[in-house]
Amino acid sequence: MISREICQRVLQKAVATGADYAEIFAENTVNHTISMLADKVDAIKDAVVTGAAVRVYKGLRSVMATTVDTSEAGLIRCAEKAADALGEGTAQINIVLRESIFGDIHPVKIVPSSVSNRQKIEILKEGYFAAREYDEAVQKVTGSLLDVDHNILIANSEGLYTEDRQIRTRMSIGAVASRGSDSQTGFFGPGRLGGLEMFDIYTPRSVGEESARQAVTMLKADYCPAGTMPVAIDNGFGGVIFHEACGHSLEASAVAYGRSQFTGKLGQKIANEKVTAIDDGTIPGAWGSINIDDEGTPARKNVLIENGVLKSYMIDKFNGRRMGMESTGNSRRQSYAYTPTSRMTNTYIAPGTDTREDIISSMEYGLYARNMGGGSVNPVTGEFNFAVSEGYIVRNGKICEPVRGASLVGNGSEIIMNIDMVSDNLDLGQGMCGSSSGSIPVNVGQPLIRVSSITVGGR
Repeated sequence: MISREICQRVLQKAVATGADYAEIFAENTVNHTISMLADKVDAIKDAVVTGAAVRVYKGLRSVMATTVDTSEAGLIRCAEKAADALGEGTAQINIVLRESIFGDIHPVKIVPSSVSNRQKIEILKEGYFAAREYDEAVQKVTGSLLDVDHNILIANSEGLYTEDRQIRTRMSIGAVASRGSDSQTGFFGPGRLGGLEMFDIYTPRSVGEESARQAVTMLKADYCPAGTMPVAIDNGFGGVIFHEACGHSLEASAVAYGRSQFTGKLGQKIANEKVTAIDDGTIPGAWGSINIDDEGTPARKNVLIENGVLKSYMIDKFNGRRMGMESTGNSRRQSYAYTPTSRMTNTYIAPGTDTREDIISSMEYGLYARNMGGGSVNPVTGEFNFAVSEGYIVRNGKICEPVRGASLVGNGSEIIMNIDMVSDNLDLGQGMCGSSSGSIPVNVGQPLIRVSSITVGGR
Protein backbone atom coordinates (compact mmCIF):
# COMPACT_ATOMS: atom_id res chain seq x y z
CA MET A 1 0.00 0.00 0.00
CA ILE A 2 2.77 2.43 1.05
CA SER A 3 6.41 1.36 0.92
CA ARG A 4 8.45 0.84 4.05
CA GLU A 5 10.94 3.51 2.94
CA ILE A 6 8.22 6.15 2.49
CA CYS A 7 6.68 5.28 5.86
CA GLN A 8 10.06 5.64 7.50
CA ARG A 9 10.55 9.15 6.07
CA VAL A 10 7.02 10.20 7.01
CA LEU A 11 7.41 8.98 10.59
CA GLN A 12 10.73 10.78 10.90
CA LYS A 13 8.99 13.99 9.86
CA ALA A 14 6.20 13.31 12.39
CA VAL A 15 8.63 13.18 15.35
CA ALA A 16 10.56 16.27 14.22
CA THR A 17 9.10 18.48 16.98
CA GLY A 18 9.86 16.10 19.84
CA ALA A 19 7.14 13.45 19.75
CA ASP A 20 8.10 10.29 21.63
CA TYR A 21 5.83 8.10 19.46
CA ALA A 22 4.47 8.36 15.92
CA GLU A 23 2.19 6.13 13.88
CA ILE A 24 0.80 5.84 10.35
CA PHE A 25 -2.52 4.11 9.73
CA ALA A 26 -3.52 3.74 6.07
CA GLU A 27 -6.47 1.93 4.59
CA ASN A 28 -8.22 0.97 1.38
CA THR A 29 -11.69 -0.40 2.08
CA VAL A 30 -14.51 -1.40 -0.28
CA ASN A 31 -18.03 -1.83 1.16
CA HIS A 32 -20.46 -3.56 -1.23
CA THR A 33 -24.16 -3.70 -0.36
CA ILE A 34 -27.17 -5.18 -2.14
CA SER A 35 -30.57 -4.36 -0.62
CA MET A 36 -34.12 -5.56 -1.29
CA LEU A 37 -37.44 -3.88 -0.58
CA ALA A 38 -40.98 -4.43 -1.87
CA ASP A 39 -40.02 -7.82 -3.37
CA LYS A 40 -37.32 -6.42 -5.66
CA VAL A 41 -33.70 -5.34 -5.61
CA ASP A 42 -33.76 -1.79 -4.26
CA ALA A 43 -30.10 -0.77 -4.54
CA ILE A 44 -26.58 -1.97 -5.27
CA LYS A 45 -23.97 0.26 -3.70
CA ASP A 46 -20.19 0.44 -3.51
CA ALA A 47 -18.48 2.71 -0.99
CA VAL A 48 -14.71 3.10 -1.15
CA VAL A 49 -12.70 4.52 1.74
CA THR A 50 -9.05 5.40 1.06
CA GLY A 51 -6.81 7.57 3.19
CA ALA A 52 -4.30 7.74 5.99
CA ALA A 53 -3.82 9.18 9.47
CA VAL A 54 -0.61 10.25 11.19
CA ARG A 55 -0.73 10.28 14.99
CA VAL A 56 1.90 11.50 17.44
CA TYR A 57 2.29 11.32 21.23
CA LYS A 58 4.33 13.37 23.64
CA GLY A 59 3.74 12.09 27.13
CA LEU A 60 -0.03 12.20 27.61
CA ARG A 61 -0.63 14.56 24.69
CA SER A 62 -1.87 13.14 21.41
CA VAL A 63 -2.42 14.75 18.01
CA MET A 64 -3.78 13.14 14.83
CA ALA A 65 -3.96 14.48 11.28
CA THR A 66 -5.62 12.80 8.29
CA THR A 67 -5.33 12.93 4.51
CA VAL A 68 -6.86 11.37 1.41
CA ASP A 69 -3.60 11.99 -0.44
CA THR A 70 -1.48 8.90 0.23
CA SER A 71 1.39 9.94 -2.02
CA GLU A 72 4.67 10.59 -0.24
CA ALA A 73 4.18 14.35 -0.58
CA GLY A 74 0.65 14.12 0.85
CA LEU A 75 1.78 11.99 3.77
CA ILE A 76 4.70 14.31 4.53
CA ARG A 77 2.31 17.29 4.65
CA CYS A 78 0.04 15.31 6.97
CA ALA A 79 2.96 14.43 9.26
CA GLU A 80 4.07 18.08 9.34
CA LYS A 81 0.59 19.18 10.45
CA ALA A 82 0.60 16.68 13.30
CA ALA A 83 4.13 17.63 14.35
CA ASP A 84 3.38 21.37 14.22
CA ALA A 85 0.23 20.93 16.32
CA LEU A 86 2.20 19.05 18.96
CA GLY A 87 4.51 22.01 19.55
CA GLU A 88 8.16 22.97 19.37
CA GLY A 89 11.05 20.63 19.99
CA THR A 90 13.63 18.49 18.23
CA ALA A 91 13.55 14.89 17.09
CA GLN A 92 14.78 12.39 19.69
CA ILE A 93 14.08 9.17 17.72
CA ASN A 94 15.91 7.57 14.81
CA ILE A 95 13.32 5.35 13.13
CA VAL A 96 14.16 2.06 11.43
CA LEU A 97 11.22 -0.01 10.18
CA ARG A 98 11.20 -3.79 9.92
CA GLU A 99 8.34 -5.68 8.32
CA SER A 100 6.29 -7.98 10.52
CA ILE A 101 3.83 -10.61 9.26
CA PHE A 102 1.47 -11.80 11.98
CA GLY A 103 -0.37 -14.38 9.87
CA ASP A 104 -4.05 -14.93 9.25
CA ILE A 105 -6.11 -17.37 11.31
CA HIS A 106 -9.30 -16.47 9.40
CA PRO A 107 -9.06 -18.15 5.97
CA VAL A 108 -11.46 -16.97 3.27
CA LYS A 109 -12.71 -19.67 0.89
CA ILE A 110 -14.99 -17.56 -1.35
CA VAL A 111 -13.85 -13.94 -1.72
CA PRO A 112 -17.05 -11.93 -2.29
CA SER A 113 -15.48 -9.63 -4.90
CA SER A 114 -14.90 -12.70 -7.10
CA VAL A 115 -18.62 -13.50 -7.16
CA SER A 116 -21.03 -11.76 -9.55
CA ASN A 117 -23.84 -9.50 -8.38
CA ARG A 118 -26.28 -11.88 -10.05
CA GLN A 119 -25.15 -14.73 -7.78
CA LYS A 120 -25.25 -12.52 -4.69
CA ILE A 121 -28.78 -11.37 -5.56
CA GLU A 122 -29.93 -14.98 -5.77
CA ILE A 123 -28.53 -15.60 -2.26
CA LEU A 124 -30.31 -12.53 -0.91
CA LYS A 125 -33.57 -13.41 -2.66
CA GLU A 126 -33.58 -16.84 -1.05
CA GLY A 127 -33.45 -15.29 2.41
CA TYR A 128 -35.85 -12.47 1.56
CA PHE A 129 -38.61 -14.67 0.13
CA ALA A 130 -38.20 -17.27 2.89
CA ALA A 131 -39.32 -14.50 5.25
CA ARG A 132 -41.97 -13.16 2.88
CA GLU A 133 -43.60 -16.57 2.44
CA TYR A 134 -43.27 -17.75 6.04
CA ASP A 135 -46.79 -16.72 7.05
CA GLU A 136 -49.61 -14.69 5.52
CA ALA A 137 -49.25 -12.22 8.40
CA VAL A 138 -45.82 -11.14 7.10
CA GLN A 139 -46.62 -7.93 5.21
CA LYS A 140 -43.22 -6.36 4.73
CA VAL A 141 -39.64 -7.61 4.44
CA THR A 142 -36.33 -5.80 4.04
CA GLY A 143 -33.07 -7.51 3.23
CA SER A 144 -29.43 -6.71 2.64
CA LEU A 145 -26.23 -8.55 1.80
CA LEU A 146 -23.02 -6.79 2.81
CA ASP A 147 -19.44 -7.68 2.02
CA VAL A 148 -16.44 -5.65 3.16
CA ASP A 149 -12.83 -5.87 1.97
CA HIS A 150 -10.78 -3.90 4.52
CA ASN A 151 -7.05 -3.49 3.84
CA ILE A 152 -4.87 -1.68 6.38
CA LEU A 153 -1.22 -0.73 6.84
CA ILE A 154 0.31 0.28 10.17
CA ALA A 155 3.80 1.64 10.77
CA ASN A 156 5.16 3.26 13.93
CA SER A 157 8.25 4.74 15.47
CA GLU A 158 8.86 1.58 17.49
CA GLY A 159 9.91 -0.09 14.21
CA LEU A 160 6.65 -1.81 13.27
CA TYR A 161 5.65 -2.10 9.61
CA THR A 162 2.77 -4.47 8.88
CA GLU A 163 -0.36 -4.99 6.80
CA ASP A 164 -3.62 -6.89 7.22
CA ARG A 165 -6.68 -7.76 5.15
CA GLN A 166 -10.08 -8.33 6.73
CA ILE A 167 -13.00 -9.64 4.65
CA ARG A 168 -16.44 -9.68 6.25
CA THR A 169 -19.84 -10.90 5.05
CA ARG A 170 -23.25 -10.30 6.61
CA MET A 171 -26.88 -10.92 5.66
CA SER A 172 -29.67 -9.02 7.43
CA ILE A 173 -33.39 -9.72 7.08
CA GLY A 174 -36.11 -7.68 8.78
CA ALA A 175 -39.77 -8.73 8.80
CA VAL A 176 -43.01 -6.99 9.78
CA ALA A 177 -46.06 -9.07 10.65
CA SER A 178 -49.42 -7.29 10.80
CA ARG A 179 -52.99 -7.97 11.84
CA GLY A 180 -55.31 -5.02 11.43
CA SER A 181 -53.62 -2.00 12.98
CA ASP A 182 -51.25 -4.15 15.04
CA SER A 183 -47.72 -4.77 13.76
CA GLN A 184 -44.67 -6.54 15.20
CA THR A 185 -41.13 -6.84 13.88
CA GLY A 186 -38.45 -9.49 13.69
CA PHE A 187 -34.79 -9.30 12.71
CA PHE A 188 -31.89 -11.67 12.13
CA GLY A 189 -28.49 -10.55 10.87
CA PRO A 190 -25.70 -13.15 11.09
CA GLY A 191 -22.20 -12.22 9.93
CA ARG A 192 -18.70 -13.68 9.76
CA LEU A 193 -15.12 -12.57 9.29
CA GLY A 194 -14.92 -14.47 6.03
CA GLY A 195 -16.46 -14.80 2.59
CA LEU A 196 -19.60 -16.28 1.11
CA GLU A 197 -18.78 -19.64 2.68
CA MET A 198 -20.68 -18.11 5.61
CA PHE A 199 -23.82 -19.56 4.02
CA ASP A 200 -22.55 -23.07 4.73
CA ILE A 201 -23.23 -22.18 8.39
CA TYR A 202 -26.26 -19.90 8.06
CA THR A 203 -28.37 -20.84 5.03
CA PRO A 204 -30.15 -17.84 3.49
CA ARG A 205 -33.50 -19.57 4.04
CA SER A 206 -32.83 -20.01 7.76
CA VAL A 207 -31.99 -16.30 8.11
CA GLY A 208 -35.28 -15.23 6.53
CA GLU A 209 -37.38 -17.75 8.43
CA GLU A 210 -35.93 -16.74 11.79
CA SER A 211 -36.72 -13.09 11.17
CA ALA A 212 -40.31 -13.89 10.18
CA ARG A 213 -40.77 -16.34 13.07
CA GLN A 214 -39.95 -13.62 15.59
CA ALA A 215 -42.42 -11.15 14.03
CA VAL A 216 -45.28 -13.67 13.78
CA THR A 217 -44.71 -14.96 17.32
CA MET A 218 -44.83 -11.47 18.83
CA LEU A 219 -47.95 -10.60 16.83
CA LYS A 220 -49.79 -13.26 18.83
CA ALA A 221 -48.40 -12.10 22.19
CA ASP A 222 -50.09 -10.15 24.98
CA TYR A 223 -48.25 -7.43 26.92
CA CYS A 224 -45.74 -8.43 29.56
CA PRO A 225 -46.67 -7.74 33.18
CA ALA A 226 -44.29 -5.42 35.05
CA GLY A 227 -42.53 -6.29 38.28
CA THR A 228 -39.35 -7.57 39.89
CA MET A 229 -38.71 -11.20 39.05
CA PRO A 230 -36.09 -13.76 37.99
CA VAL A 231 -35.23 -13.58 34.30
CA ALA A 232 -33.61 -16.19 32.07
CA ILE A 233 -31.75 -14.51 29.18
CA ASP A 234 -30.98 -16.78 26.25
CA ASN A 235 -27.65 -17.27 24.54
CA GLY A 236 -26.26 -15.44 21.52
CA PHE A 237 -27.43 -11.83 21.25
CA GLY A 238 -28.60 -11.99 24.87
CA GLY A 239 -24.97 -11.09 25.60
CA VAL A 240 -25.74 -7.52 24.51
CA ILE A 241 -26.63 -6.75 28.13
CA PHE A 242 -23.14 -7.63 29.35
CA HIS A 243 -21.62 -5.81 26.36
CA GLU A 244 -23.47 -2.58 27.08
CA ALA A 245 -23.92 -2.63 30.84
CA CYS A 246 -20.45 -3.91 31.76
CA GLY A 247 -18.24 -4.24 28.68
CA HIS A 248 -17.98 -0.53 27.91
CA SER A 249 -17.12 0.11 31.54
CA LEU A 250 -14.13 -2.24 31.17
CA GLU A 251 -12.66 -0.30 28.23
CA ALA A 252 -9.63 1.85 29.00
CA SER A 253 -11.33 4.84 27.34
CA ALA A 254 -13.61 4.91 30.40
CA VAL A 255 -11.35 3.38 33.06
CA ALA A 256 -8.32 5.62 32.44
CA TYR A 257 -10.34 8.76 33.19
CA GLY A 258 -12.27 7.42 36.17
CA ARG A 259 -15.50 7.33 34.16
CA SER A 260 -16.17 3.68 34.90
CA GLN A 261 -17.90 1.89 37.75
CA PHE A 262 -14.95 -0.56 37.69
CA THR A 263 -12.03 1.90 37.90
CA GLY A 264 -9.45 0.77 40.47
CA LYS A 265 -11.12 -2.60 41.10
CA LEU A 266 -8.60 -5.04 39.59
CA GLY A 267 -8.38 -8.13 41.79
CA GLN A 268 -11.70 -7.38 43.46
CA LYS A 269 -14.89 -9.43 43.30
CA ILE A 270 -17.30 -7.55 41.04
CA ALA A 271 -19.59 -10.38 39.89
CA ASN A 272 -21.14 -13.62 41.05
CA GLU A 273 -18.58 -16.44 41.16
CA LYS A 274 -20.58 -18.10 38.37
CA VAL A 275 -19.45 -15.35 35.99
CA THR A 276 -16.33 -15.57 33.84
CA ALA A 277 -16.26 -12.97 31.06
CA ILE A 278 -13.86 -12.93 28.11
CA ASP A 279 -12.98 -10.67 25.19
CA ASP A 280 -11.35 -12.74 22.46
CA GLY A 281 -10.33 -11.29 19.10
CA THR A 282 -8.74 -14.58 17.99
CA ILE A 283 -11.85 -16.74 17.42
CA PRO A 284 -11.44 -18.04 13.84
CA GLY A 285 -13.98 -16.49 11.48
CA ALA A 286 -15.95 -14.67 14.17
CA TRP A 287 -17.60 -11.38 13.17
CA GLY A 288 -15.65 -9.31 15.73
CA SER A 289 -12.27 -11.04 15.25
CA ILE A 290 -9.08 -9.43 13.97
CA ASN A 291 -5.50 -10.55 13.30
CA ILE A 292 -4.08 -7.29 14.64
CA ASP A 293 -5.77 -4.30 16.17
CA ASP A 294 -5.64 -0.85 14.59
CA GLU A 295 -2.35 -0.03 16.32
CA GLY A 296 -0.71 -3.22 15.03
CA THR A 297 -0.90 -5.17 18.29
CA PRO A 298 -1.77 -8.86 17.71
CA ALA A 299 -5.25 -9.87 18.82
CA ARG A 300 -5.46 -12.00 21.93
CA LYS A 301 -7.83 -13.65 24.36
CA ASN A 302 -8.33 -11.46 27.43
CA VAL A 303 -10.02 -12.85 30.53
CA LEU A 304 -11.83 -9.82 31.95
CA ILE A 305 -13.61 -11.46 34.88
CA GLU A 306 -12.70 -14.87 36.29
CA ASN A 307 -15.11 -16.54 38.73
CA GLY A 308 -16.42 -13.11 39.67
CA VAL A 309 -13.01 -11.42 40.12
CA LEU A 310 -11.93 -8.53 37.85
CA LYS A 311 -8.74 -9.63 36.09
CA SER A 312 -8.19 -7.24 33.18
CA TYR A 313 -9.37 -4.22 31.25
CA MET A 314 -9.39 -3.74 27.47
CA ILE A 315 -6.55 -1.34 26.69
CA ASP A 316 -5.15 0.64 23.75
CA LYS A 317 -1.66 2.16 23.60
CA PHE A 318 -2.52 5.76 24.48
CA ASN A 319 -4.84 5.04 27.41
CA GLY A 320 -2.37 2.37 28.51
CA ARG A 321 0.13 5.18 29.05
CA ARG A 322 -2.22 6.91 31.43
CA MET A 323 -2.91 3.64 33.27
CA GLY A 324 0.69 2.38 33.25
CA MET A 325 -0.45 -0.82 31.50
CA GLU A 326 0.32 -2.47 28.15
CA SER A 327 -2.06 -2.74 25.22
CA THR A 328 -4.31 -5.80 25.17
CA GLY A 329 -4.89 -5.71 21.39
CA ASN A 330 -8.18 -3.82 21.70
CA SER A 331 -7.47 -0.58 19.82
CA ARG A 332 -10.04 -0.20 17.05
CA ARG A 333 -11.41 2.45 14.70
CA GLN A 334 -14.08 2.61 11.99
CA SER A 335 -11.65 4.16 9.50
CA TYR A 336 -8.53 6.29 9.21
CA ALA A 337 -10.73 9.36 9.89
CA TYR A 338 -11.34 8.27 13.51
CA THR A 339 -8.87 8.30 16.39
CA PRO A 340 -8.55 4.71 17.64
CA THR A 341 -9.34 3.78 21.22
CA SER A 342 -10.05 0.70 23.34
CA ARG A 343 -13.00 -1.31 22.00
CA MET A 344 -14.45 -4.80 22.33
CA THR A 345 -14.03 -7.62 19.76
CA ASN A 346 -15.91 -10.85 20.65
CA THR A 347 -17.08 -10.36 24.23
CA TYR A 348 -18.98 -13.07 26.06
CA ILE A 349 -19.82 -14.77 29.32
CA ALA A 350 -18.10 -18.17 29.33
CA PRO A 351 -20.04 -21.45 29.61
CA GLY A 352 -20.97 -22.65 33.08
CA THR A 353 -22.00 -25.96 34.60
CA ASP A 354 -25.77 -25.50 34.82
CA THR A 355 -28.09 -26.92 32.17
CA ARG A 356 -30.82 -25.16 30.25
CA GLU A 357 -33.38 -27.50 31.81
CA ASP A 358 -32.14 -26.71 35.33
CA ILE A 359 -32.39 -22.96 34.74
CA ILE A 360 -35.95 -22.99 33.40
CA SER A 361 -37.21 -25.53 35.94
CA SER A 362 -35.76 -23.41 38.79
CA MET A 363 -38.17 -20.55 38.02
CA GLU A 364 -41.58 -20.68 39.68
CA TYR A 365 -42.57 -17.43 37.94
CA GLY A 366 -40.45 -15.17 35.77
CA LEU A 367 -39.53 -14.07 32.27
CA TYR A 368 -37.62 -15.95 29.58
CA ALA A 369 -35.95 -13.46 27.21
CA ARG A 370 -35.29 -15.42 24.04
CA ASN A 371 -34.16 -12.41 21.97
CA MET A 372 -32.94 -8.99 23.07
CA GLY A 373 -33.42 -5.68 21.26
CA GLY A 374 -31.82 -2.28 21.63
CA GLY A 375 -31.17 -0.29 24.78
CA SER A 376 -29.15 2.40 26.49
CA VAL A 377 -26.57 2.51 29.27
CA ASN A 378 -24.65 5.08 31.31
CA PRO A 379 -21.05 3.72 31.52
CA VAL A 380 -20.27 5.84 34.60
CA THR A 381 -23.14 4.53 36.72
CA GLY A 382 -23.83 1.30 34.82
CA GLU A 383 -27.58 2.01 34.73
CA PHE A 384 -29.27 0.40 31.71
CA ASN A 385 -32.60 -0.14 29.99
CA PHE A 386 -32.98 -2.88 27.34
CA ALA A 387 -35.92 -4.01 25.26
CA VAL A 388 -36.82 -7.70 25.07
CA SER A 389 -37.76 -8.30 21.43
CA GLU A 390 -39.05 -11.83 22.11
CA GLY A 391 -40.12 -12.89 25.59
CA TYR A 392 -42.14 -15.62 27.31
CA ILE A 393 -43.65 -16.04 30.77
CA VAL A 394 -42.23 -18.92 32.81
CA ARG A 395 -44.64 -20.64 35.20
CA ASN A 396 -43.86 -23.59 37.46
CA GLY A 397 -40.62 -24.29 35.63
CA LYS A 398 -42.10 -24.26 32.12
CA ILE A 399 -41.94 -21.76 29.25
CA CYS A 400 -45.50 -20.62 28.57
CA GLU A 401 -47.15 -17.86 26.51
CA PRO A 402 -45.20 -15.21 24.54
CA VAL A 403 -45.30 -11.62 25.83
CA ARG A 404 -44.43 -8.33 24.14
CA GLY A 405 -43.31 -4.92 25.37
CA ALA A 406 -40.95 -6.22 28.07
CA SER A 407 -37.85 -4.29 29.08
CA LEU A 408 -35.07 -4.99 31.56
CA VAL A 409 -34.05 -2.14 33.85
CA GLY A 410 -31.10 -2.22 36.22
CA ASN A 411 -27.45 -1.53 36.96
CA GLY A 412 -24.50 -3.35 35.37
CA SER A 413 -22.61 -3.93 38.60
CA GLU A 414 -25.77 -5.30 40.22
CA ILE A 415 -26.87 -7.57 37.39
CA ILE A 416 -23.54 -9.41 37.19
CA MET A 417 -23.77 -10.01 40.94
CA ASN A 418 -27.26 -11.46 40.44
CA ILE A 419 -26.32 -13.91 37.66
CA ASP A 420 -26.65 -17.06 39.75
CA MET A 421 -26.97 -19.75 37.04
CA VAL A 422 -24.96 -20.13 33.80
CA SER A 423 -25.59 -22.93 31.31
CA ASP A 424 -23.20 -24.54 28.84
CA ASN A 425 -24.77 -23.57 25.48
CA LEU A 426 -22.53 -20.63 24.50
CA ASP A 427 -23.46 -18.82 21.29
CA LEU A 428 -22.52 -15.47 19.76
CA GLY A 429 -24.62 -12.75 18.11
CA GLN A 430 -23.46 -10.10 15.65
CA GLY A 431 -23.79 -6.35 15.84
CA MET A 432 -22.20 -2.98 15.13
CA CYS A 433 -20.94 -1.05 18.14
CA GLY A 434 -20.79 2.74 18.02
CA SER A 435 -18.44 4.80 20.17
CA SER A 436 -15.92 7.62 19.92
CA SER A 437 -13.85 5.77 17.30
CA GLY A 438 -16.85 5.06 15.08
CA SER A 439 -18.91 1.97 14.29
CA ILE A 440 -17.11 -1.38 14.35
CA PRO A 441 -18.17 -5.05 14.03
CA VAL A 442 -18.44 -6.90 17.35
CA ASN A 443 -19.79 -10.17 18.66
CA VAL A 444 -21.73 -10.38 21.90
CA GLY A 445 -22.48 -13.69 23.53
CA GLN A 446 -23.27 -15.93 26.45
CA PRO A 447 -24.93 -19.23 27.31
CA LEU A 448 -28.44 -19.12 28.75
CA ILE A 449 -28.14 -17.36 32.12
CA ARG A 450 -30.47 -16.69 35.03
CA VAL A 451 -30.59 -13.33 36.80
CA SER A 452 -32.08 -14.00 40.22
CA SER A 453 -33.89 -10.68 40.42
CA ILE A 454 -34.28 -7.77 38.00
CA THR A 455 -36.87 -5.08 37.30
CA VAL A 456 -39.02 -5.96 34.28
CA GLY A 457 -40.85 -3.11 32.62
CA GLY A 458 -44.21 -3.86 31.03
CA ARG A 459 -47.90 -3.31 31.73
